[in-house]
Formats: sequence, C-alpha cells, structure tokens
Amino acid sequence: MTGPGDNALRIDGPRLWSTIMRSAEVGPGVAGGLRRLALSDSDRVIRDIFREWCADAGMTVTVDRLGNMFARREGTEPDLPPVLIGSHLDTQIASGRFDGIVGVLAGLEIARTLNDRGIATRRPIEIVNWSNEEGARFAPPMSASAVFAGVRDLAWGLGRTDADGLTFGGELERIGFAGSAPVGGRDLDAYFELHIEQGPILDRERIPVGVVTGSYAVRGFVTEVIGETSHAGPTPMAARRNALVGAAMIAVGVNDIGWKYAPDGKSTATRIANWPNLVGIVPSRAEITVDMRHPDPEIARRMGEDFLALLSDAGARANVETRIVDEWSYGAESFDAECVDLVRQAADALGFPRLDILSQAGHDAFNLARVTPTALIFCPCTDGITHNEAENCLPEDIFPSVDVLMHAVLTRANRD
Repeated sequence: MTGPGDNALRIDGPRLWSTIMRSAEVGPGVAGGLRRLALSDSDRVIRDIFREWCADAGMTVTVDRLGNMFARREGTEPDLPPVLIGSHLDTQIASGRFDGIVGVLAGLEIARTLNDRGIATRRPIEIVNWSNEEGARFAPPMSASAVFAGVRDLAWGLGRTDADGLTFGGELERIGFAGSAPVGGRDLDAYFELHIEQGPILDRERIPVGVVTGSYAVRGFVTEVIGETSHAGPTPMAARRNALVGAAMIAVGVNDIGWKYAPDGKSTATRIANWPNLVGIVPSRAEITVDMRHPDPEIARRMGEDFLALLSDAGARANVETRIVDEWSYGAESFDAECVDLVRQAADALGFPRLDILSQAGHDAFNLARVTPTALIFCPCTDGITHNEAENCLPEDIFPSVDVLMHAVLTRANRD
C-alpha cells in the first residue's frame, strides 16, 4: 500500500468534481437537487452518459437483465474474480446530487486515475451502477442488488410495479436497458462501496472517513387495509368501514413505536395510498408502507411484533381488515473483517482521520455482503441532510474517502 505524504497516489479531485456536477445536470429537481427516479427518461440519459464515460476510460460495459451496469477494467489475470466498486445513480423524488452518485463516479475516477498512471491490477476491477437502489418508484429499495445476491428471484424483480401500474421489466425495455447478462451467480473477489453518511456524525466531528462496521437492522412492511365504500353523508358513523381511518391509526401507532424504542429505535410510516380517494366516498382500500430500524436485531424483531399487534388493534377499532402484502429485512449482515481493515489501513497510510461507524440507512452493500467479502465507506455530508434537495457535500468532504477507497481496492485487487 502506498505510504503517506505528497507522493502517495491520489485521484484527480477537480476531474471527479466536474463529473459529479455533470451528473447533477441530468434530472434536475425544483430546488437545486435531483429528481432522477429509477428507469425514468432522466435515468436513461445518465446511464447513457455513464456508459460513454466508461468506454472512454477503456472499460467494457455489460448490462444484466435487471439493468445493473458493470464497467470492467481488465486485470493482468482476467480469469481471477473481479473486485467490485459500486453504488447507484437513481435518486429519490426530491434528492440531492451526491447520494449514491458519489460512489459510482468515485469508481470511475479511480479507473481514470489508474489509467493516467499506467497502473495495472492482477484482478479485474468492475464499477457497478445498481438499478433501483432508492425504491422511490419501484418498492422496495435495493431490489436489483437483492436479486443479484439471491435474496429475491428474477421474476419478483421484473414484476415490481410503480404507482401507475408500470412494471420494472417493461420500463427497462422502454429505456433500452433490459440487458441479457444473468443477474448474479458470479464469482466475485470483493465489493467496496463509498456513500455519503446520510447522518450528521462525520460532519459534526470533522472526520473525513467513516469505516462502516455494521448497520441498523431494518424491517419493512406494506400493509393493505380493506374496508367498504359508502356515501360520506348518509352512512352512519357506526356502520362505516373506512380504510383510510384504519391506515391513519396504523401511521400514528407506528410513530408511537418509534418513540417507545427511542433514541436508537426509528419507526416511520412512509407512504399511504388511498382508494378511491374521491370526495364524498368513504374509502374502501388503503395501503401503508412502514419502515422500522434499530441497531439491536432483537429489539428490531420486537418492534416488528409490536407492529403486528398494532395491525390487529387498528383493524378492530376502525372495523376494517388488515393484511401484510409485502415485507423485507436487511442490515443484520456482517462486513468482511479483512476488507474493513484495508479501509482502516488505507486511511492511516494516507494520514486521514477515521471513525468506526454504524450505517443507519440501507445500501446495496448489505445485499452484496451475503455473497462476497464487502466493505462500506462513508464520507461526510453537510449537517447530515439527505433525501432532500438541500443535501450537500464539499469537495474536501469527498476526495479523502475516494483516495482511501482507491488504495483499499488496489491492495485487494493486487494481493497474492
């Protein structure tokens, strides 16, 4: 590993920043951020640009059946399994310019820097753009990497639908990114992901490198609430089966569960859909999506049990039926000790302060940790603001962690 000092291998920071700012022009939001939902027209545009950037850097781009993009920089021993660097280019509906994007474009910058210096690696390095990490259009989040890791099957991934009933598979075809490569089932050497922290700790402490040692355990539920349509005027209150009222009771109860397990517990009702959602009609159906998190997996399990009890109580009080139609969990996976140590060693060698930290948000790295040695690195973001167009990073927030990522990947890719 390259030692500390001015002679250490470093990325071209201004070039990386320029690349990030070019990405920020694609799918602009209304307040300076981004609205680049998965498989939208703007997602197609940034995918095309990313593919062109990778080709210009001498990499070969492969797309699998879920639209995951793999840009391969060949190694001197191409039969060895590759080291992957990845994250995502899709965004939330009102997002910043850095969430996920930094991780993908950091990988591109590393490839460019190695090209500039004429540095070869034993193992191939592949830069990955995972489809639909955010899940803002096609729930749940991280769906494509979940299929890649064997957590879900291909039919499930292709069959995800958005609010308009459009399928993931159909939209992949429409934007021209329904690839032919199999999803997963490959030999991999390791996976490294760089991401903004999405929390205030690194920014508050002015520490440039977060070494992620683990994560909160996360449980997600989509619950259908079934009532009966009736007239909003003549129908007696005692005879109503208002699905929206049932969903509202669930939303309030979910918030109460969060407070019960605070400060570490987080419990959020994130979305309610309501049918027929018309004036004068008691709603017959609602759907509510819930997210629960805690650093202790056992307590996260208990939060889930509290949620099941809440469904029964809300159903009885609102005179409606409830049923869970989808659920998911992640975050209990362990990151690889050797890969995590490579991150620590790289930060120390380059002279960057570092902090061991837990991830409170979900990342594709959680799915990859199921199938290959994995490490996750955080960089600061201003005040921890994220999933918001006000999300911001300064160049000095990003460049140290990219240098650390590069040195950790080089060491892994060149080991005997």
